[in-house]
Amino acid sequence: MTGHIQLPMDAETLLSLHAGDMVLLSGTVYSARDAAHARIHEMIQKKEPLPFDMMNAGIYYVGPTPAPDGHAVGAAGPTTSSRMDAYTPELLRLGLKVMIGKGKRSEEVRQAIMQYKAVYFAAPGGAGALLSSCIVKAEPIAFEELLSEAVLKLTLKDFPCFVCIDAEGEDIYDTGKCVSGRR
Repeated sequence: MTGHIQLPMDAETLLSLHAGDMVLLSGTVYSARDAAHARIHEMIQKKEPLPFDMMNAGIYYVGPTPAPDGHAVGAAGPTTSSRMDAYTPELLRLGLKVMIGKGKRSEEVRQAIMQYKAVYFAAPGGAGALLSSCIVKAEPIAFEELLSEAVLKLTLKDFPCFVCIDAEGEDIYDTGKCVSGRR
């Protein structure tokens, strides 16, 4: 499947995605990087309310730069996803369905993606300015003192990425499958 995906996505759409598919995402995701993940983990351990409902949510591993006039955010390129691997299985267990970042994930994360039927998308690294033009709204919702690592509610419109690990666990880093589907 290659096409437009509305977030949050329904289970049928999620299950129809395959590693290597190119998509344009529109809808709501939340920004969260290392520091925010650590805080969310602490909140889970303390049984405190989370800054957003994880059920069917999406997280973009990004710390956007300050927004220039007329823009929702500044440069918004993906962060290396493996830095969140220690926290990801716990968030998937709570209902997280979509992750956007860059780079390979651990085997534990791949197994959790399969178990909880989620998807990991990769966004093009080095394209922060282009990607920021696909973020039409950014609203701080938690940890504002973390500055660029604060949790933001982001509204995406035609955000380009591809399926890196699908709900069946196929991982383009392991299969060598290119985005086009050819090796």
